[in-house]
Amino acid sequence: MPANKKSTHHSGRVNEDISRELMYILRDVKDPRVSKAFISITRTETTADLKYCKVHYSVLNADRDEVKKGLASAMGFIRRELSVRLSLRNTPELSFILDEGMEHGAKIAQILKNI
Repeated sequence: MPANKKSTHHSGRVNEDISRELMYILRDVKDPRVSKAFISITRTETTADLKYCKVHYSVLNADRDEVKKGLASAMGFIRRELSVRLSLRNTPELSFILDEGMEHGAKIAQILKNI
């Protein structure tokens, strides 16, 4: 298998693993800004060297700004838990990015329902 195909497969698997584990970790965050919100990880994007990871998430029924502050506050806990759960040489630095796609879809569905 060519090297770039192997790295693409590996980073795809790592993205899936990070996404899955983050869903579990976010349930354990004690910060009420995070624990009381319904947060869904929509996708993750890691760099080829696995040093950085963009985590796209959506929020329902909560203040987006407060959730963002809560995630920033819990970043140390989240990375530590991720390093324990995944056997990676380095745990990537996470950056959380709000994905408004689900919220937009819900608004469109409500509009269509009202028509």
